[in-house]
Amino acid sequence: MRLRRTARARRMTLRVPHDGSGAVLTLPPQVPVAEGQAFAESRLDWLLAALGRQPARPIAAPGAVLPVEGRELRLTEGEVRRPTVDGDLLLIPRQRSAGPVVAAWLKQLALIRLRAASDRLSQALGRPYRAIAIRDTRSRWGSCTSDGRLMYSWRLIMAPPAILEYVAAHEVAHLSHMNHSARFWQQVEDLMPGHRPHRAWLKAHGGDLMRWRFSD
Repeated sequence: MRLRRTARARRMTLRVPHDGSGAVLTLPPQVPVAEGQAFAESRLDWLLAALGRQPARPIAAPGAVLPVEGRELRLTEGEVRRPTVDGDLLLIPRQRSAGPVVAAWLKQLALIRLRAASDRLSQALGRPYRAIAIRDTRSRWGSCTSDGRLMYSWRLIMAPPAILEYVAAHEVAHLSHMNHSARFWQQVEDLMPGHRPHRAWLKAHGGDLMRWRFSD
């Protein structure tokens, strides 16, 4: 169980995210950890039932069908030195652990796509960003700091390209508005007209991307 403490929390909460990452106990700043643990233990029956309803997490291994830029590619061992797309196959090197190899390839591809989208969108906005990084975050798909540093989840590369573009538009819009005001959302719409379905797709299917495992 992961412990999360945030100033925005008004009460203790216990939840089981759909991404298969396990239970999360959220505490307000003033609540002691021991009190939080007692709260979680008092809801043990519910917690065990919720965890039992979680679907199995798929693992990137030969034979698995992995989403890459919205396409379903079957991981297949082949005579290649690095992951290579061949039709509906993602060929992976033999005699190497598939998960880490595929994850490294996805991260590299994600950085290429996200940098290109961020460059294009920030140029359209007229506000350059300072730096870009990718992480394997669980609580957010991207972020933008007040000094213009962009961060994205590399798992966005598994989503259709329009979803990745939407998240880039969302974070680049924060270069102008460090909030989620009406003006911010209008800026997102200006950068990516018709973005609402992409936002809804991410809420509905983002957990499926988070469930993928790339190590044992």
